[in-house]
Amino acid sequence: MIRLFRQLQTLTKKAFSRKYLLYTNVAISISLSGVGDIIEQHYEIYTNSLECWDRQRTRQMSISGMTVGIFCHNWYNFMDRRFPGRTLGIVLKKVLIDQTVASPIVIFLFFITLGVLRKATVDETIVEIKDKFIRLYTAEWVVWPPAQLFNFYLLPNRYRVLYDNTISLGYDVYTSYVINDRVDRDGSS
Repeated sequence: MIRLFRQLQTLTKKAFSRKYLLYTNVAISISLSGVGDIIEQHYEIYTNSLECWDRQRTRQMSISGMTVGIFCHNWYNFMDRRFPGRTLGIVLKKVLIDQTVASPIVIFLFFITLGVLRKATVDETIVEIKDKFIRLYTAEWVVWPPAQLFNFYLLPNRYRVLYDNTISLGYDVYTSYVINDRVDRDGSS
């Protein structure tokens, strides 16, 4: 048992090292984006709004997690280089910039990735962004400022994407719901 614990400790140290951190962050993002979609789909099956698990949908959500994971990895590195330190002022500045700059970028990346994977036209993707962006961005303002205060103030950079994705698991369930919600042209679902 001790040997297994030491192997796990060594693997974790290696996975979160500077050399492998991007790969670790992307793997975490892919995995948890897929899990969020699976949870949402199983809820939809349970409530009879979906007949069976759509593996393609989960695959697409996972791939969108990859693009977001790559962005977040680089974003957190940029933020720490540009705004070093953990004073309350620096942390609040990071949270505000994260919400006003990174959050919209992440949502657009998400829509664009899914649009490409679904072979949607540019016009279809633009309509989907217009229909659903505000719902997702509003939810981001509820979830992320308190979460990012903790993230930027207490956690070392190498654990930020892991923490982000852990919090994001619940948000990914909601995102899967919103992105797969069929919005009528009059705005009703």
